[in-house]
Amino acid sequence: QVRLVESGGGLVQPGGSLRLSCAASRIIRGIYGMAWHRQAPGKQREEVAVITTAGSTRYADSVKGRFTISRDNAKNTVYLQMNGLKPEDTAVYYCNYRPLGDDYWGQGTQVTVSS
Repeated sequence: QVRLVESGGGLVQPGGSLRLSCAASRIIRGIYGMAWHRQAPGKQREEVAVITTAGSTRYADSVKGRFTISRDNAKNTVYLQMNGLKPEDTAVYYCNYRPLGDDYWGQGTQVTVSS
């Protein structure tokens, strides 16, 4: 079993920045790839950013150029740096880890972008 704990959410004005963190209780067999998803009220959960074990990254079109995913393997932690935040980025953000067919999710952290 793997526990994921997100932190770093909050209320921020449009144009502001936040950095989310996701700490994993353990890593399985050197598989470090993780992802961030988000779910806004009344909408389906969507993938926001992915970082593979090799370090490759990909982003949803809606966040390209504004969000950056990174990780610290020594701390089993993945980050999501969010700059230029917009009201439409308001959502609960979830960390996701899928090693070897398993599927682990964190409890989510609320991000609200509002003036």
